[in-house]
Formats: sequence, C-alpha cells, structure tokens
Amino acid sequence: MTDILTELGWRNLIAQHTPELPEELAKGPVTVYCGFDPTAPSLHMGNLAQIITMSRFQKFGHTPIALVGGATGLIGDPSGKNAERTLNTTETVLGWVERIRGQLQPFFDFTGENACTMANNFDWTHNMDVLTYLREIGKHFSVNRMLDKESVSARLNGAGISYTEFSYQILQSLDFLELYRKHNCTLQIGGSDQWGNITAGTDLVRRVESASVNGLTTPLVTKADGTKFGKTETGTIWLDPEMTSPYAFYQFWINADDRDTDTFLRTFTFRTQDEIEALKLATQERPHAREAQRTLARDVTTLVHGEHATTQAEAAAAALFGQGELKDLDSSTLDAAMSEAPNATVSAGAELPTVAELLVACELVASNSAGRRAINEGGVSVNNVKITDEDHRVTTADFLHGKWLVLRRGKRTFGGIKLS
Repeated sequence: MTDILTELGWRNLIAQHTPELPEELAKGPVTVYCGFDPTAPSLHMGNLAQIITMSRFQKFGHTPIALVGGATGLIGDPSGKNAERTLNTTETVLGWVERIRGQLQPFFDFTGENACTMANNFDWTHNMDVLTYLREIGKHFSVNRMLDKESVSARLNGAGISYTEFSYQILQSLDFLELYRKHNCTLQIGGSDQWGNITAGTDLVRRVESASVNGLTTPLVTKADGTKFGKTETGTIWLDPEMTSPYAFYQFWINADDRDTDTFLRTFTFRTQDEIEALKLATQERPHAREAQRTLARDVTTLVHGEHATTQAEAAAAALFGQGELKDLDSSTLDAAMSEAPNATVSAGAELPTVAELLVACELVASNSAGRRAINEGGVSVNNVKITDEDHRVTTADFLHGKWLVLRRGKRTFGGIKLS
C-alpha cells in the first residue's frame, strides 16, 4: 500500500506528511478523509485537486470519507483570507451542503470493501453545548501554538481575527477525532495551506485517544504566469455546470499555458507517467498542435461533466472556427460558447442590420467601413458561410435556434449576435 506514496510522488503531489505515514501505509489499507466547506453553492477548481487525490487513494485500496463541512462552513477558515468571511445563514449553508454532496458522489465508488462514506460535521457539532466544547475539546489546545499558525499570525499583524475564525482549527480537529472514533479514520489530506489544521487534529486524537494518526498535504496549484489557478477574466471556474458551462470549463483547460500542462496532467488526470512524458515531448516538438492541452481538456471535462458534455464542447470549439457544423450544436452549448465571446443584441421587430454593422456591434471591427473592407477581402462569415456582399443584411431565419448568429472575421476571431 506504500504504492500510493510512489504514485503521488512522481505526480509531485506531496507537500508534507507526518513522519509515520509511510510505515502506517505499509501495514495495509487505511481510512482517509478530506473536508470540503460549503462556502458557495458549488465546489471550484481549487477543490478538484483534493477530490482527485482522494479518488487515487480509493483506487489503491484505501477507504475514503468525503466530509462536507456544514459546521465549519458556518464559521470560515482564515487560511488564505485577509479579512473576515461573510457568515451565511444555517439554512443557506445546509442547502449548499446537499449540492456539494451531489457534486462529490460521481468521483467515488460507494460499493465494495472500501466503499466511500459521506459525512457532515454539522451532525456532531450542532447539539454540542459550549461548556462541553470548552471542557472536553478546548482544554487540549494551546493558545500559544494556535497563534503560531501562519494564517492566524498574518491576520493578527493586519486586520485582526475574530474568535469565530480563530476557533476554526479546533472544529476541524474535532472532525478528525470523530471520524477516528466512528470509522477508524487515521489519515487526513488537504492542500498545503491546511497543514496547521491537520496537525492540530493529529495532536487532538493523540491527546484524547492516545492514538497515532497521520496527515498529508498536496502543493497548492499555481500557474506559470503568476495568476491564480482556477481564475479567468470572468471569474472562478466552478464545477457546477450552471455556474461554469462545460464549454467554458473545457476552454479553461485547452487554453492552458504550455508551461502548465505537465503539472495539470499530473494533478488532474489519471494518465500514466509514460503517457504524460509522451505528451510533454509532443508539446515541445509540435507546440502548435496543442496535443497536451487537448488531452487535458478532454480528460478533465469528461471527469467532471461526462462524455456527452465533452463531445459537445469539442464540437462547439471546432464549429466556431469553421471546422464543424454549427447547426449540430445544442442550444445550451451554443449559449455557453457565445456568452464567452464578444456579443451584442439586436431586436427582432426592426429591420436587421447589415453584416458590416453587426461586425461593429460585437467589436470585431472598429467601423462600418472596416467591416465592408473585411467582407470584400473575403475574411467574413456568418454561421460559417462566407459573405461576399458588403451590403448583405441578415434575416431572423438566419439565427441558430432562433437566437444566435455566429460572426467570424479571419480564422480565429468570432463574436455573437443575439436576437431578442
């Protein structure tokens, strides 16, 4: 069972672990947990590395527990935050718990000897009175050590921190204690920013149960250009298809920097070491083909959204650049693709503009004269049909699904016109 450490090692997915972990894994399968706080209606790309890491543990024979933090989600973890979080209502957070549980389920197997278990720390905290919390749990924590935690000390030297967020690590430690008692869970995993919380939990289990448990963290995923992973110009990349469409999700991965693809393939796919090395070589030899990015986008989109959504996203990407049939795209995929492109709206009640005017409307050219010139040069198409008449005017029948026109100037620049 030490093979999981070898697997995580070549993937560069080990930041820290407790010293006893290799010896413990050598004895046989363990029960491992990772927590996901419902601080929004959906998980996001930052959570995906941990989801997949715990899935790897299950594939190697270990038993996963996916913990959704209904209680810790009500409190807020100061890690990575420079100010207090907005506290959401209990009703809101518990609603998010159910949404996130649904998002986690497809990644794990809930049958067999090492079936995954779902847990919610709200279950063992909401009826705990404050005196029990202070006497039975709080007495095991040294305030000095809690103050030494990096995220806490940083806040003390800045805007300050409330007792609410200061107590977060106590609640997360209680999770480890409860899961050890109920499920013999002996390993917690998380991102490297969780190391202080994880070791606080290992200390609590040792003090209360005289038992040895372990922790492991993975490096936080960063991008070569210095921007935050999982962020785009339009915001966070969510796992919920209603918040980030499968098309936009696919585009995030296929537009990955060449410098990032090796790390992303190791972290977010189940490709073997040989397969990843071959893709790395292909990127070096034929960067224009973007073979690594295409594999990455296909694998991760299928993992999160399924094969059909991936096929639609690939078809949309091809069709938008004139390599496929736009009319074959379903309405939701076309909506998603056009929302990611420059677009404008026209009214169905009036005479519709000329193509040259529509090019200006969605900012593909700077002026009507520039639009007519682009048409005369043979570089403009509507719904992948080349336009040759500089005065060509569209009709409502031209709109795909009765809603969109796809304008393209040249090979790579496109925009959308929506019919209101």
